[in-house]
Amino acid sequence: MKIAIISDTHGLLRPEALSAIQGVDLILHAGDIGAADILQQLADVAPLHAVRGNNDLDLAWATNLPDHLTLDLDGWPALLTHDIADVPALLDRRPKIIITGHSHKPLIEWRDDRLYLNPGSAGRRRFKLPVTLALLEIKADTLVPELIYLLPQT
Repeated sequence: MKIAIISDTHGLLRPEALSAIQGVDLILHAGDIGAADILQQLADVAPLHAVRGNNDLDLAWATNLPDHLTLDLDGWPALLTHDIADVPALLDRRPKIIITGHSHKPLIEWRDDRLYLNPGSAGRRRFKLPVTLALLEIKADTLVPELIYLLPQT
């Protein structure tokens, strides 16, 4: 199973992002979506799960989006939430994959037996941070995460 993980689009879904996620089996958006049409464009590519971020809270179309989701990704328990600060309160669900956004800083890090993954920001560039998303290949006994740079690094 191949999953695209995107976050912090803030109302901008770049053509480079759409190109990078073609052919995936599932898309996860970790919040700060910014515009309802982004969800539709992503759902046109593959099945989609999304959580709202802090910048989505006051948007009428986002009121039905959850703050976090627990998912089974081909047998791997996963947690999807916008802000990593919310993770400690949700760890009782025993996720093996923890996906967050918010910081705009991409992260792929193993902490003990858990994969922490932040795809970074796929929307507007913030400061000198890269513009990225992540792909995650799920196999029966392993996870293969990959960071995708959408723009040249500065």
